[in-house]
Amino acid sequence: MIPKVFKEVIDLGDGRTISLETGKLAKQAHGSVVVQMGKAMLLCTVVSNYKQSDVDFLPLTVDYREKFAAAGKYPGGFFKREARPSDGEVLTMRLVDRVLRPLFPKDYHAETQVMIQLMSHDDDVMPDALAGLAASTVIQLSDIPFETPISEVRVARINGEFVINPNRTQLADADLDMMIGASADSVMMVEGEMDEVSEEEMADAIKFAHEAIKVQCAAQVRLAEAVGKKETREYEPEREDEDLAKRIHDAAYQKCYDIAKQGTSKKERSTAFAEVKEEIVASFTEEEIADFGGLIGKYFNKAQKTAVRELTLAEGLRLDGRKTTDIRPIWCEVDYLPSTHGSSIFTRGETQALATVTLGTSREANQIDMPTYSGEETFYLHYNFPPFCTGEARPLRGTSRREVGHGNLAQRALKGMIPDDCPYTVRVVSEVLESNGSSSMATVCSGTMALMDAGVQLKKPVSGIAMGLISDGDRYAVLSDILGDEDHLGDMDFKVTGTADGITACQMDIKVKGLSYEILVNALKQARDGRLHILEKLTDTIETPNAEVKAHAPKMINRRIPNELIGAFIGPGGKHIQELQKETETTIVITEDPVTEEGIIEILGTNPEGIEAVISRIESMMFKPQVGSAYEVKVIKMLDFGAVVEYMEAPGNEVLLHVSELAWERTENVSDVVKMGDVFDVKYFGLDPRTRKEKVSRKALLPKPEGYVARPPRDNKNGRDNNRGRDNRGRDNRRDDRKPRQEKKES
Repeated sequence: MIPKVFKEVIDLGDGRTISLETGKLAKQAHGSVVVQMGKAMLLCTVVSNYKQSDVDFLPLTVDYREKFAAAGKYPGGFFKREARPSDGEVLTMRLVDRVLRPLFPKDYHAETQVMIQLMSHDDDVMPDALAGLAASTVIQLSDIPFETPISEVRVARINGEFVINPNRTQLADADLDMMIGASADSVMMVEGEMDEVSEEEMADAIKFAHEAIKVQCAAQVRLAEAVGKKETREYEPEREDEDLAKRIHDAAYQKCYDIAKQGTSKKERSTAFAEVKEEIVASFTEEEIADFGGLIGKYFNKAQKTAVRELTLAEGLRLDGRKTTDIRPIWCEVDYLPSTHGSSIFTRGETQALATVTLGTSREANQIDMPTYSGEETFYLHYNFPPFCTGEARPLRGTSRREVGHGNLAQRALKGMIPDDCPYTVRVVSEVLESNGSSSMATVCSGTMALMDAGVQLKKPVSGIAMGLISDGDRYAVLSDILGDEDHLGDMDFKVTGTADGITACQMDIKVKGLSYEILVNALKQARDGRLHILEKLTDTIETPNAEVKAHAPKMINRRIPNELIGAFIGPGGKHIQELQKETETTIVITEDPVTEEGIIEILGTNPEGIEAVISRIESMMFKPQVGSAYEVKVIKMLDFGAVVEYMEAPGNEVLLHVSELAWERTENVSDVVKMGDVFDVKYFGLDPRTRKEKVSRKALLPKPEGYVARPPRDNKNGRDNNRGRDNRGRDNRRDDRKPRQEKKES
C-alpha cells in the first residue's frame, strides 16, 4: 500500500527552503520525520517506553550520527564501519539534548530515545543546524508529553549582515557564529564563538535567530495538525503529599536559610544541611519512613532550594557569603611543571585547573574525518574532569560528552587569539583538580596563561566567567561566578569568555521561561565586569607571552622550496632526510602548498646548531649563482681534466672547473695550479651553449700575462683547433704526431 505522506515547507526568505516530511519512513517508531534542506536529508525518530523507569530523573538519550554513505565516502579504520561517535557528533547531541530535556514533565521518567541520522549530505548545508528542528518535530508527531515545540538555528554575521543557517564557505567569513535554541516565546540555549563582539551585538544576533525559530515552531504545529495530533499518553505521575511537603518545609526552611546565610565552605554547608535532614528524618516513625519512601528527601531538597533562593532575592547574599557581583578569591601560577612546554595553575575559590601546552609540527595536527567535513586543527584543547575533583569515587568510562563539550567551549574561546603565523601545532590539556562551579571557565583562564608561558604569541589574553540567575517572576538577581550549587538551584547557567575588547565565546542554558532581553543584556554587562576583573588577575601573573619558547621546548622554523626540489631533499626512500634528522637531532616535516606550488619544510628541534644545519642544507639546495658574479669555492675533487669545486656559501653545490679555465697559461696537469682543499674565487658564466653545462672560470678573475695571445676559435665543423691541432677533447690530431698506420699485409 502506498503510504500517505504529509509535508510542510519552511521558507527561509532567500530562496532556500526546509521541508518536513512524515508518513513514509520508520513508521513503527513513536514519531518519525525527514527534514530536508537542499540535498541534505536527516531522518529523525523518537521512541519512549510506556512504563515509567525506577529512577527519579528522565533517562533521555539523544543520538546524532552522520552516515559516511550520505557523502559517498567510506569510513576509516580496519572494519570500514561507523563506530563510536566523533566529537562533532557528540557536540550536536549536546546541543539538542540541552533544549529538549527541560521541556518534558518533571515527573516523566520513561526511557526515551531520540535518534537523528544524516542520510544524504549537501556541501552547502550544515546539518547540525537542522538537528534540533528534527528532534522537536518527531516529538510533536508522537503522543509523548512535551511542553512546547522548539527549534535550533545557526546565526552568523557575514559582512555586517545576519544570516540564518549559512554554509561552511560563508561561515569562513563570519565574525559571529552561534547556535540558538528556543521555543516560540523563550530563548533556552545559546552557544557559539565570536570575534570580540560587544554584548549588544550578541543580543541582536539572538533576537534575529529567535524570529526564524518562531517560524519553524509554527511549521511543526501545522504538520502535527495535518497528520492528526495524537492525544498525549497517560503515565503514572509521581506521588505527591501536600501535608508532608508543608511539614518538612516548616521544619527545614528556616534552618536551611540560616545555614546558607553563614557563608561557609562547600564541605561545611553540605555537612550542616545533612545534619538538618537527619534531624527531620529522625522525627518520623519507621512506618512513616517506609510509607513516604523518597518523598522526605524530595521535599527537603525543595525546602532547601527555596531557602537559598530567597536569601539571594531578599538580601542579595549567596551560599558562600558573597554578594551577587563578587568574584571568589583567585590565585595563579605559571611554569609550575618543569618538563612541559608551558603550564599554569588557575584557582578561583574551590575550582582549580592545571593546564599544559605541547608544541609540535603539522604531523601532530588533530585530524577530522567526518562525512560532512574533513580537515585538521592545528590548535586544539582537551578537558579532563576526573572524579576526585568533586571528592567522588566512580568508574572511569572514557571521555564523557560533558568533557567533550566543555573542552570545545574553551577551545573556541581561545582559538581566535592564536596568531595566524604561529608555526606550531598547539595542544592544550586542562586537568580539573577541584570543581565547585565553572571549571570550563577556569580552563580558559589557565589555558591562556599556559599558552603565554609556552611562548605562543597570543594576540590578547582571554578570561571567562559563569553567570547565574535566580528569579521568581517579580524579582531577579544575576549572579557572577556561580557555585556548583547555584548552577543546580538557579535558573540560568551563562558562560561568557572574552578579551578586554569583546566576547570570544559563550554557552547559555536557561531553565526559566520568558527571560527578557533586558535581563539578558544586564547579565552580559555584569559578566563583562567580572571577566575584566579575572583578566587583571591573569595579567598580574604573566603580563605578556614569553618572547621565546623554553630551552627544552622545540624551536620551529619554516622554509619553502620549489616542489621540484622536494624529491632531491628527501632522497631515495627517504634516505637523505632520515640521515639529516639523525645528524641534526631534528624533526623535519614536508608538506606541499597547492596554492603556491611550493614545498613547506617544518624544522623542529631543541638544538639551535642542528636547526641551522638543516637550514644551511636547504639554502644550499636553493642556491642559484648569478651570471657574471664571483664566488668563493673550495676544491673537493681532482680530475685529469679539471677540478670539482664547492661553493663556500652553499655547501653541497658543486661545479666543474675545467682545466682550460684554471689559468691563462697552458696547463698540463691540474695539480700544477690547484690542490685539494684550496680556496679561491671563480667567476660564474652560466650554461655553456656548447656543452650545456655550468661554466666557471678561475682565470677570468686573474690578470692576463703580458704578451698573451688568445687561441683562435675552434672549427665547428671538425672540432679542431686550427692553431694547435687539438680536437675538442684536447687530443693532438696533427698527422705528424700520430703513429704511422700499419701496412696492409700482402696477400
